[in-house]
Amino acid sequence: MPEWIAVIVLGVIEGITEFLPVSSTGHLLLAKNLFDLQQSDTFIIVIQSGAALAVLPLFPERLGQVLRSWRDPKARDYTAKLTAAFLLTGAGGLALEKGGFVLPQTVPPIAGALLVGGILFLVVERVAGDRARDAHITWKVALLVGAGQLVAAVFPGASRSGTTILMALLLGVGRQAATEFSFLVGVPTILAASGYRILRTMEEEAPDEDWGMLLLGFAVSALVSFVAVRWLLNYVRTHTFHLFGWYRIGIGLFLFGWWALPSSDSFNATE
Repeated sequence: MPEWIAVIVLGVIEGITEFLPVSSTGHLLLAKNLFDLQQSDTFIIVIQSGAALAVLPLFPERLGQVLRSWRDPKARDYTAKLTAAFLLTGAGGLALEKGGFVLPQTVPPIAGALLVGGILFLVVERVAGDRARDAHITWKVALLVGAGQLVAAVFPGASRSGTTILMALLLGVGRQAATEFSFLVGVPTILAASGYRILRTMEEEAPDEDWGMLLLGFAVSALVSFVAVRWLLNYVRTHTFHLFGWYRIGIGLFLFGWWALPSSDSFNATE
């Protein structure tokens, strides 16, 4: 496959899955092995950043609140909770790295996290979905969302957005408010993690990258992410998360089945 097509394929997949609660890790793993794609860690980091930056224009009111939070008590409260969730994730992530945590690089934990997350979406929607109507983000919600991002960091395939949305729903937050807070916490988290990893990569090996392909992947991921997130924000106003639950179950079972095939020895995560 020509490199530019591979770049577009990965950019589209990253753009769709980074914020939808379906796990970008699992889908990039699947695409890399289906099409035998060999992009670098730096490339993956760059397209993740594109996906994160693209969603900012979709939240003009919230961004305005953050900018004027110094004079608006409600805005200041919301910004403080976003900051606390982000700092909790950042501190936990640094602790994991200092402790020598190694991200699982095989299919079973990723497929398992997808499967378990899908089941949880169905269960949480049944138990709390219709009763979760609160638009107010409490400190308990903010801190658990930060903890949820750490869970997703430890279990690739859990999905950062999926885990944090589940946390908020369980605490009674409405679907739309839960999705919005999850996304807004995710943007600085992704950008900070990406910036840190880029610096570490440059220090360790100074990779020889094709910057034209990096720019193409960044642009494709950003454009697709903008469309995907705008669609999801509209979708959750009138729909449940059942669709994503069943979808995750299907992808998880598919990955387990493919991994079990004799020819799947090289089917490993490379994120």
